[in-house]
Amino acid sequence: MHEMAVTQSVLNIALTEGKKAGARRIREIRIRMGAYSDVVPSVLREYFRIAAAGTIAEGAEIVLTRVPVTMRCRSCGWQGEVDKFHIACGDCGGTDLQLLTGREFLVESLEAE
Repeated sequence: MHEMAVTQSVLNIALTEGKKAGARRIREIRIRMGAYSDVVPSVLREYFRIAAAGTIAEGAEIVLTRVPVTMRCRSCGWQGEVDKFHIACGDCGGTDLQLLTGREFLVESLEAE
């Protein structure tokens, strides 16, 4: 499961940035997560709970903002959101598409005290 490696990376970022800021406690971690990121939110939260035990991030809330899958059609130039299970141009129905958003996974911000 790659969620454990992803979770450890999130925790490392939070701890590093929290310590730089002189935080005593990290209360919240906001993450932007694309629909194609292949991370299961419930698993991420559970692994984080376990990995953060005994650190300044223990008990921190993970807040996820989902980023939709958007594409640009190379045939007609259309750009827009697509269903991640039915990938086709919203205008011409073509499938020669360029992924614009949906693979993101990044720590956007922290709330600490």
